[in-house]
Amino acid sequence: MPTKPYVIDEMISAKSIAARVEDLCREITEEFAATDKLIVVGLLRGSFVFIADLVRELDLPIEVDFLEASSYGDGMQSSREVRILKDLRGAIEGRDVLVVEDIVDTGHTLHHVMSLLRSRNPARLKSIALLDKPDRREVDMKADWTGFEIPDEFVVGYGIDFAQRNRNLPFIGKVRFT
Repeated sequence: MPTKPYVIDEMISAKSIAARVEDLCREITEEFAATDKLIVVGLLRGSFVFIADLVRELDLPIEVDFLEASSYGDGMQSSREVRILKDLRGAIEGRDVLVVEDIVDTGHTLHHVMSLLRSRNPARLKSIALLDKPDRREVDMKADWTGFEIPDEFVVGYGIDFAQRNRNLPFIGKVRFT
């Protein structure tokens, strides 16, 4: 639980997010047009709102699975140690896979997850991130698709939390301590 009081300043509106999700889904649908089924893998917990909106907009046969990776805990800084807390339920060998991440910050989590899934021999493995903070990158890792590039700010909303709070905001907001 946050110990200092804070306010949240809107950074990206719900309307802007919805428009960007539509654009991204058109590109992803085109990329995977020939697939018999796309396995959409959401990285829990931050991506759950994003993945819900994505799968409703994708014009493809899909299967949804989840993987939970953690490098933050309740803090504002990455520990850089990625732990897999929940693995996929199904096999991905020979399948088309899209990994859905909420935010690429240091790059450690997405790099770890993509390496893990690549070792399982999918036919194609691509990634999408709602947010990208390139100024914080420590690992050479970039999602194949990115919703928004943002500055080095601590953000919440649209599934992204601060100590398990603010996930339910319909927009992306910047945390500002008062």
